[in-house]
Amino acid sequence: MVKLKRFIANPILAPSKNKWEKDAVFNGCPIEDNGSIHLFYRALEQNVQVDNKIVDMSTIGYAKSLDGVHFSSRRQILKPEEEWEKFGCEDPRVTKIGNKFFIFYTAISSFPPNPDSIKVAVAITSDFQKIEERHLVTPFNAKAMALFGEKINGKYAAILTVDTDNPPAKMAIAYFDKLEQLWDKNYWEKWQRSLDDNILPSLRNLEDHVELGAPPIKTADGWLIIFSYIKDYFTSDKIFSLEAALLEDNNPLKLIGRSSSYLLVPETDYETKGLIPDVVFPSGAIIKNDELGVYYGAADNYCCLATCNLEELLKTLRHLEIIGPATIKSIAIFKKYSDNPIISPIPEHNWESRYTLNPTVIYEDGKFHILYRAQGNDNTSVVGYAVSSDGVHIDHRSSEPIYIPREKFEQKIYEDSFSGCEDARLTKLGNKIYMCYTAYDGINPTRVAFTNILVDDFIKNSWNWSSPILISPPGVNDKNACMLSEKVKGKYVFLHRLKNSIWIDYKSSLEFKDENWLQGEIVFEPNEESWDSEKIGIGPAPIRINAGWLLIYHGLSKYDGRYRLGAALLDGNDPSKVLKRLTYPVLEPIENYEHEGLRPGTVFACGAVLKNEDLYIYYGGSDQYVCVASAKLETILKELKNN
Repeated sequence: MVKLKRFIANPILAPSKNKWEKDAVFNGCPIEDNGSIHLFYRALEQNVQVDNKIVDMSTIGYAKSLDGVHFSSRRQILKPEEEWEKFGCEDPRVTKIGNKFFIFYTAISSFPPNPDSIKVAVAITSDFQKIEERHLVTPFNAKAMALFGEKINGKYAAILTVDTDNPPAKMAIAYFDKLEQLWDKNYWEKWQRSLDDNILPSLRNLEDHVELGAPPIKTADGWLIIFSYIKDYFTSDKIFSLEAALLEDNNPLKLIGRSSSYLLVPETDYETKGLIPDVVFPSGAIIKNDELGVYYGAADNYCCLATCNLEELLKTLRHLEIIGPATIKSIAIFKKYSDNPIISPIPEHNWESRYTLNPTVIYEDGKFHILYRAQGNDNTSVVGYAVSSDGVHIDHRSSEPIYIPREKFEQKIYEDSFSGCEDARLTKLGNKIYMCYTAYDGINPTRVAFTNILVDDFIKNSWNWSSPILISPPGVNDKNACMLSEKVKGKYVFLHRLKNSIWIDYKSSLEFKDENWLQGEIVFEPNEESWDSEKIGIGPAPIRINAGWLLIYHGLSKYDGRYRLGAALLDGNDPSKVLKRLTYPVLEPIENYEHEGLRPGTVFACGAVLKNEDLYIYYGGSDQYVCVASAKLETILKELKNN
């Protein structure tokens, strides 16, 4: 993967004696015009009194350069004047349209700030001297907005980051017939109602965070964007990085490719020491000759510059073309049900009004029992229930959840945060049905929870679940777990996901006393140069067949940020041994319902049933719908044998 090379004389801009920028200058955005490079940047003065409150006041500075590294003529160009920006103007991004420069920035209207007081605003200048207009843009929480430098299909276009302070954050595209719609509240309210149709897939994980960095740059291959990606955003071990993506020139919602890993992470003293240590944040970029120059903030203290060869970066981003042929083959293996999705959110049910996803399924008493993850407006994950006689048509659907968070470790700490019982997997063993699921309180690392119910009670819909227990260690994100349906060599077998890989562990007992947590060893890892390059995890609980254990697993691609499903065969007597693993996906997101939900570009399976040599896979489409696909077992085994 291409890496950015830091300018040897970084930082290119540091705090000065000017009162308004004496404590920090960072997140600079350059624009080239008439042979000069004009830099807009965030400036900070600490301990400023506003309405009897002491705040760190951000304003927007301006500087000018001939070479992009040596700047002079520094002055304050934008400071709070309106109520909606009273407590600060942050992080400018500038685009030229016609003979005017549109400077988008984050406007802060209260202190301490909250999601409702953090919005996008725009200031307009034609000469870098006078601000001729300023407007509040978004009526909702958003940051990091910029216009595309030219019209797309006859319309003005912008990219912005929505819900930055009400995660998960989403980069999204907006189109305008005229520029005045930028600050039209009615336009934005209508746009927000169809937000799911405008999202650019970018998050690899809901525990991460994303924000647009530089305004889009037009290249021969499409629109290049540099953005901030923060891994494990909600933990103390978050990692700030710079990444890149290439968007189709006539349809920027279509992702051509993205960086497989970081272009830059905090490493130098000026990035690891400052007001906010260990931060690199992209804010602008320019192309000079064959070189891409990326401007970024370091430790919320300095403006810095890093460069790379533009063609080398674009070549890397075009890597998606290499995995393209797998798309054709995957379609032939599993056939998606023509009337998908089979379960969708019900707005009238508060507990499942927003998302219904990631179903686990068990075939018992002649019926397909479908347990699915559901979320309502408060973002609590519970388990819903439906039953089908043929596996595709729903005969009955419960009006209430059949499993809800009961213990402290799965109940939300903060209001409206994501929490609850997520992504269950069912296994029948003896006279009980066991359920592994991900327990999350919205703050602490996810852990694997374990409960069970008698088969007789399950069939009668008498939901007498045992009290759940945690079976994975504290302080470590662990999820995607299941128990195998047979003991192996007298021991219970568990698969689970630690870090980015699938692990296996053997247990003599199901009591998990004395902190006998799940650990074990790695079964297999991501493929660095393939569709499952970022991370992998089990799908449904593996199915025992004559040839071994058939495992359907999910993989996340570094290159396009999409979840697909793959297949592997584990040894029947030693499931830690991988006998076969397909190099291409068996199911991938293609349909609208796999791209129009909370997480576009996602197929995520937690359930499977083998019936009459037909394998039914139940999966979540775009983290919003329950879907089903099927294939002949013989077809899958043939592919595994020939792979």
